[in-house]
Parts: sequence; structure tokens; C-alpha cells
Amino acid sequence: MKKLLLSASIVAGLASVTLAGPYSYGGKEKQMAAAPAPCPQWYADYEWNVDLWGTYVFTDTDWFNDKYLEVDHAWGGGIDFKYFFMRYFGIGFEGWVVDANQARTRSFFDFSDSFFRQDTLRERNAVGSVLGTLTLRYPIPCTRFSPYVFGGGGGIFGGGQRPHNEFETEPAEGEGFDVIRTHGFSNAETEAIGQFGGGLEIRFTPHIGWMADFSWNVVDGPENNFGMVRSGLTFAF
Repeated sequence: MKKLLLSASIVAGLASVTLAGPYSYGGKEKQMAAAPAPCPQWYADYEWNVDLWGTYVFTDTDWFNDKYLEVDHAWGGGIDFKYFFMRYFGIGFEGWVVDANQARTRSFFDFSDSFFRQDTLRERNAVGSVLGTLTLRYPIPCTRFSPYVFGGGGGIFGGGQRPHNEFETEPAEGEGFDVIRTHGFSNAETEAIGQFGGGLEIRFTPHIGWMADFSWNVVDGPENNFGMVRSGLTFAF
């Protein structure tokens, strides 16, 4: 009889614990662990970007053979506007200008006296371009970094001055009949330009960042191409 009463007491105790629900600590139920906080968003799905940058350009060949910029290198600056209609794709336009210390060759040929002379003149001119662009970027998740590639096309102006070399049939004093002389230079020409390149953007805040990239620019003619390095600030809205 005592064993039967002891067994019944144990069963009743276990039943009361089971019906009482989960264990508690300090009068409060055990809580689930909190979910990790989401990553900060440095780049928006839809945003306007305004970039202000300095630039350095260098020609594919030396100044003597280049037929448009007529320099080895030049410094300047520019601005571009882009709208990202998706997180990864943006369209826009850019404009830039450089201070080109252009080199001009003035020639004199006197074939009757077998005489030849060339002088190099320097003239500072602003060379610039306006282009429409398409940008593909990839904001790396949970980071401030976004590599990108871009391409575009438009027009370039301020270069392409060519010498006016004229054949003279009336000899000047002390010169022969067969003379070719440079009589000034043509005005600047506007040419088509294509551009493609890539770079990296780093966001300090969701609205301010820093960008740097390199592009290759193709102008009419095989010897007129040039590289461009840019670096500056990005403002996102």
C-alpha cells in the first residue's frame, strides 16, 4: 500500500510540472535571441548623382603626330550628372574642359635652294567635350564600395587646328620660285568622340562619396585617341 501511494504521488508531481508550462527564470519566460541588425544602405535604388572632378589627359602619341589635342598631356576638370533608375544602372551626361598648351608647326620649304625650316609655336587653348553616358555599377553588399564601368559618346571641341601651307609662285627677295610656306592655321574643329572606362566609388555617407576612374577616348582619326584619369567628389540625392 505504501509503494502504491508513493508511485501515485510521483505521477501526480510529474503531471503538475508538465501542465505548468515552460520553465521560467526570475519570473520571466525565456526569450528568443534578437535578430542581427540589417546592413546600412550606402547606395539607394533610385538616386541622382552629381560628380565634381579634376582630370588629367594624355595622348596616345606624341604631340607632333596628334592631330586633335596637339599636346602630350593636359590638366582640367569637369562635372557629370547621372540618374540611377535601378540600383545598378544609370544614365546621364558629362562635360569637361582642359587647358591645352598646343604645339603648332610652321614650315618653310624652298625647293629651288634646297632649304627647309620648321618652327614650333605654342598656343594655349581650352579643349572640352560633352557626352551622354551609360553607367553600370555594383554596390558591394554591406560595404561602402561600388565598382563601376561606363561608356558614352558625344562631341569634342577646341582642337584640330591645321596649318595652311601655300605654294608661292611669285618669289620673294632672295628666294626661289618653288616655295611652300605656312600661312596661319585653321580654326578649331568639332569632332565626334566615344568613351569607355571603369572606376571605383567610396561612400563616406549615403549622400557624399569619392570617385576615381580611367577612360579611353576615341576621336576621329587613328592618332587622336587619349586616356583620361578623373578623381573627385560624388553627391547623391
